[in-house]
Amino acid sequence: MSRVAGKVALITGAARGQGRAHAVRLAKEGADIVAVDVPDEIIDVSYPSGTAEELQETCRAVEALDRRIITVPVDVRNADALRSGVDNAVAELGRLDIISANAGIASNPHLAHEIPETTWQQMLDINLTGVWHTVKAGVPHLLEGGRGGAIVLTSSAAGLKGYAHIAHYVAAKHGVVGLMRSLANELAPHGIRVNSIHPTQVDTPMIQNEGTYRIFRPDLNHPTRADFEPASASTNALPVPWVDPEDVSNALLFLVSDEARYITGATLPVDAGCLIK
Repeated sequence: MSRVAGKVALITGAARGQGRAHAVRLAKEGADIVAVDVPDEIIDVSYPSGTAEELQETCRAVEALDRRIITVPVDVRNADALRSGVDNAVAELGRLDIISANAGIASNPHLAHEIPETTWQQMLDINLTGVWHTVKAGVPHLLEGGRGGAIVLTSSAAGLKGYAHIAHYVAAKHGVVGLMRSLANELAPHGIRVNSIHPTQVDTPMIQNEGTYRIFRPDLNHPTRADFEPASASTNALPVPWVDPEDVSNALLFLVSDEARYITGATLPVDAGCLIK
């Protein structure tokens, strides 16, 4: 239970879902946490955003493990507020070793040529530019520490293949891979490793909502979780409809631990085989 003992991890999108699971998993292995979430207004999605109360729930879960945590309630689109919050948190905790750029959104389905301009821009602003903002806020602290470090960017199976009706999401998640590969080259001389993870559907509010259900069951006016389950399972090679947030957290823990000390520039699927099907 000490694979990241004494380290500090910056995690965005930490109010719930994968971000909360990452915070808890790393805390169990000895890390202190800088938890970022609470987005500003988000349009054209079919599920509610993470809240300040949910971010505090993450805080309580980490503190119950006897680890320190500082919450930074900002939107990753706000580069200045994010940088200031991270700077203050690192000053209090004394160091930064790990960056998990996890914050992201889904969207209601649209044909590519019919995506509203505002929807397209929002997707890129959060799912790609927000990842870059996170790196910009965190990397100076990794460099200043002089101890190397590990960065994991959350992409998606959609970062490695195309899906209909979510071209804006696919474009953003492919962009994350390009950003990761450039960062891996730039930061390797400093002993900082950079990788991306690529989940299939994960059992979180981001997919368990009617907007996602309609992507997979466009034949139904109001598809349900039960309608979505077999359609989702059909995309995976393994006989499961989705993975749990903890499955992704286990992969992230591996990538940021010394067990992966020579792994950089890698795209790691946690996808139940959807990319080989």
